[in-house]
Amino acid sequence: MLDMVWIRENEELVRQTAKWKKVDFPLDELLEWDDRRRGLRQETEELRARRNALTKEVETLLRQGNRAECETVKEQVRELGGRLTDVEARLAESETKCRELMLRAPNPVSQDTPIGESDKDNVEVRRCGEPPAFGFTLRDHVELGELHDIIDIPRGVKAGGPRSYTLKGTGLYLHLAVQRLALDVLAARGFTVMDVPTIVRPETLVRTGFFPGGEDQTYELSGENRWLAGTSEVPLVSLYSDEIIDLAAPMRLAGMSACFRREVGSAGRDVRGLYRVHQFSKIEQVVLCENDPEVSESMLQEILANAEHILQLLELPYRVVAVCTGDMSLKTHKQYDIETWMPGRNAYGETHSASNLLDFQARRSNIRYRGADGKLRYCHTLNNTAAATPRILIPLLENHQREDGSIYIPQALRKYMDGREVIPAPQPARVLE
Repeated sequence: MLDMVWIRENEELVRQTAKWKKVDFPLDELLEWDDRRRGLRQETEELRARRNALTKEVETLLRQGNRAECETVKEQVRELGGRLTDVEARLAESETKCRELMLRAPNPVSQDTPIGESDKDNVEVRRCGEPPAFGFTLRDHVELGELHDIIDIPRGVKAGGPRSYTLKGTGLYLHLAVQRLALDVLAARGFTVMDVPTIVRPETLVRTGFFPGGEDQTYELSGENRWLAGTSEVPLVSLYSDEIIDLAAPMRLAGMSACFRREVGSAGRDVRGLYRVHQFSKIEQVVLCENDPEVSESMLQEILANAEHILQLLELPYRVVAVCTGDMSLKTHKQYDIETWMPGRNAYGETHSASNLLDFQARRSNIRYRGADGKLRYCHTLNNTAAATPRILIPLLENHQREDGSIYIPQALRKYMDGREVIPAPQPARVLE
């Protein structure tokens, strides 16, 4: 949420931001309702002041024994009270309407955010590692999963419907190993690791900027007034809603949770295998820091570096891209995506996303801290994926496959895999004579 005074002072920027982000934001309607609200506030204050003054006059007249005039003034108080009730009701309506409209206002983008229409206009910042050159016909992760009997998509679909899967044996252990690696890396870097709720109240999705607008991507528990979160960013930020927190140092949090997304509108090759599924697991970085653009920019680079470090430990080639305006969400001020090389797609595929939201979420969530001057301020919030699996298993299996069908296990994962260095090639079935 943006500050209404700021919106009024930056009308053209707000209009431009909505256009860049392709957000249907009725700014003129908001301004009209805000004018109405301000007028009703003033009228309410004036009526209350007049009523209070007349109430004191009634007390004075009673002490003087002037009952006739006292009754006349009492009638004026009753009349003012009726008018005040009506004005307060209209003020409450305007307050509600303004809040509803302000929740749809897009966060402005940083000056260095690329202007563009879609992910095709994202700008590459750097690359790390080179895509491997295979001297044999490579298998994609679905074929590798079937070959090693570690991924079973048909049976997953049988149980859960489209975009479901089953991880078996070594596939499950790899899934858990990547999560444990991410948790250990973040814990060593000062993050508090947490297991947080997956089932959340609707207000948590509003506070974090996913609602309104993201309802079609989110699963609702019918009759429960609860939703399934698509990222632990939602509960992690909401843990501190309506609180005044200590930000002597940035608050670094790492949430582990199952995640659920409807993935409405995705199609094509994204639906094959494990790339875009309805249920997955994620280790998410969330940072709350002081309201200082330099500090939050520094934290954005820090959490981005954490994700890159994990990919380097997994020995995977990747690139970092600056996300353009047309590929950003309503809530994001600045964003980087990390795309990891996926040989089966012959392309980089998104595996991580790092965002700086400034005080957008904190205003909606009412999370504040005291600055050095003792004044209360809204903090800045940031988030970034540390590991999202099973998607990360796609490049992990595909980049590390060998010609004989075996799969190399990166050194950093081996301590979570009982010291195993490789997933051996399946042995052909013996033919009984």
